[in-house]
Amino acid sequence: MLEKIYIYHTNDLHSHFENWPRIRKELQRRREIHEQRGESMFLFDVGDHVDRFHPYSEGTMGKGNVKLLNECGYDGVTIGNNEGITLSHEDLMELYREARFDCLVANLFFDDGSRPPWAKPYRLYETRRGTKIGVIGVTINYSNFYRPLHWVAGDPFAELRKWLPFLKEQADLIVVLSHLGLSEDERIAQEFPEVDVVLGAHTHHVLERGKEIGQTLLCCTGKYGMNIGRVELAFDPEKRKPVRKRAMLIATEGLAEAEGEKRFVEQLEEDGKKLLSAPVAKLPARLKSDWFRETELNRLLCKALTEWCKAECAFINAGILLDDLPEGIVTEYDIHRICPHPINPCTVSMKGGALKEVLAQMAEDPYLTLALKGFGFRGEIFGKMIFDNIQISGKGASAEIRINGAEIEPERRYTVATLDMLAIARFYPPIMRAEKRFFLPEFIRDVLKWKLRTMFPLPEDD
Repeated sequence: MLEKIYIYHTNDLHSHFENWPRIRKELQRRREIHEQRGESMFLFDVGDHVDRFHPYSEGTMGKGNVKLLNECGYDGVTIGNNEGITLSHEDLMELYREARFDCLVANLFFDDGSRPPWAKPYRLYETRRGTKIGVIGVTINYSNFYRPLHWVAGDPFAELRKWLPFLKEQADLIVVLSHLGLSEDERIAQEFPEVDVVLGAHTHHVLERGKEIGQTLLCCTGKYGMNIGRVELAFDPEKRKPVRKRAMLIATEGLAEAEGEKRFVEQLEEDGKKLLSAPVAKLPARLKSDWFRETELNRLLCKALTEWCKAECAFINAGILLDDLPEGIVTEYDIHRICPHPINPCTVSMKGGALKEVLAQMAEDPYLTLALKGFGFRGEIFGKMIFDNIQISGKGASAEIRINGAEIEPERRYTVATLDMLAIARFYPPIMRAEKRFFLPEFIRDVLKWKLRTMFPLPEDD
């Protein structure tokens, strides 16, 4: 008699908690059904559950997300880049301390090559009828970001080559939790035909009925908890292999409303606000933000970036600041509210000739109204370019550009502070190709916080 095995999965929630009450309710309902039928059910998350754009995740440094996963009864997770590179080394070490599930990530190590105690490369799970499922997790290896945080993110395919032969010997079924993206999931299926199921993430792709490559079934739910993934495996205990694999998505929008779901979302926001209530500075007047104009606030942030990175000059896009700062006491929550992005400061080193070309392009504001998503940006539009210690007169190729009042020297190398988003995305290719230094774990809002504390200190009695 065939054994039916059910695997449910989520990915890339990014702390969009509005769908979580329905996800929790539906997973609990499904678990009860499978238990009544004597069927085995497993539940996994494939990373980027944490996103520090949300005040609850910021205030708890992701531990609140782990609490939610515990409450849902997850069996295992892997980490995404948001868990891996938007938390300090110390905070990531603490993140899963109270987890009641396995954290499976085969390609993350300390500087000395050892593994963190909270991370396992794989785990063998057993069904009610004794079928063994080997589950291994891998995450995208953004080495330039992991290294400054004192982690080594190894080649995920090297780790798969290392561990899959062992799992093939020990397990009846093999599942990969892959926070690598669709193209890499396809590569897994092509290079490792012994893998039965790849639960995917990172590129937010939606596979309504999964995608079969050879004998491997690829699955992914999209993002933000819009779907729950469900995989049904029919396993033949005599032949010791699956004879059928099916994937489907359960749209959370179509699920019945969970009791108190609106209040749940409001409560997380309130909890985050309380956790971030510490005062930072006291402003004598309102500091205004404007996506289309230079203001005191965006100039202040740009100047702070120059100083903090010890650079010669800086540029940012005005869309990085979402709102004004009010007169009076400014809290950590206020700063998080206007600058929620998990974006780090960075410097680029460029010769004057290339820098002049890029600055001339920036002066035209080609992305002024661009609706921007990704690269850590959690705002709405790109906005105007803002400069510090950079003077631009005129437009286009004939523009006169100076750094700190002096003409740009074509062969001289300049150190420019900016946002990591502008250094890694394809907005200005010469910047993307330039030598870079990323400052981690600080975010841009930490630089803003530092500058406000310096300029507008709290009165001693506050």
